[in-house]
Amino acid sequence: MRKRRQRSRAVLAVVTATVLGAAGCDAVGGNESGPSDSGTAAQRTKPSPTAPVWDSSPASLAAVGDSITRAFDACSVLQDCPEASWATGSSAEVDSLAVRLLGTAKAASSSWNYAVSGARMADLAGQMAQAAAKRPGLVTVMAGANDACRDSTAAMTSVADFRTQFEDALRTLRDAAPKAQVYVASVPNLKRLWSEGRTNPMGKQVWKLGICPSMLGDADALDAAATERRDTVQKRVEAYNEVLEEVCAKDERCRFDGGAVYEFRFGTDQLSHWDWFHPSVNGQARLAEIAYRKVTATGT
Repeated sequence: MRKRRQRSRAVLAVVTATVLGAAGCDAVGGNESGPSDSGTAAQRTKPSPTAPVWDSSPASLAAVGDSITRAFDACSVLQDCPEASWATGSSAEVDSLAVRLLGTAKAASSSWNYAVSGARMADLAGQMAQAAAKRPGLVTVMAGANDACRDSTAAMTSVADFRTQFEDALRTLRDAAPKAQVYVASVPNLKRLWSEGRTNPMGKQVWKLGICPSMLGDADALDAAATERRDTVQKRVEAYNEVLEEVCAKDERCRFDGGAVYEFRFGTDQLSHWDWFHPSVNGQARLAEIAYRKVTATGT
């Protein structure tokens, strides 16, 4: 009887240890997944979701760039018209990016335009420093046309210098405003601008005053030399856009427009009827549409 009681106690101990061991393994998840994975312990070990890097609803906006962003010649001859700017303008006809993102009232107090007519990529770092001081949620960039629009093709900014200057500009922003988002618009298609504008006699007369001579000079000339000159400018613009895309891609808070501005098939209605070069109010509105679509798009 004593031996039977001893054997019974031994069997009971083994069974108890086995049950407790199995229960303990399930409580911490075990080596295999099971129903207990949804328990408190599993919830504690589940990584918390991180906020997306790109915010399509920034609280403020600063613009940098050249005469396009200043809306030069959009409203009157040889004058900036910042109220018609695609980036920060207040004109209802344009419905700027700032108005679309922030609303009319907030855009008036929380958007700033630091673009300068005639600016080149070398000037962008200084503008970025001004923009960064405002700690903007979003910075828009449109620059590069003046680097290609020179007195001659030899005077155009080299691709290497263009890259260095753009990198310096982004670094300037990041040093002061590391979390600011950046929307980069591609350089417009200057050859299409020549093709569209040359149909207007008045436009060609204005071009003779020295507007983008590397592309628009001798507008009616179709000889080999003129064709080669325009093709050289166009290739440089395409190279600039490649630089903008590559440099922007290295910054997780930078978004390039994918060439949307360059590829936009604008017509004479989108060109200023004073110089047939800069965007008209209608053209500024089209740029605002492109920018808003790209800034608010899901994904990259």
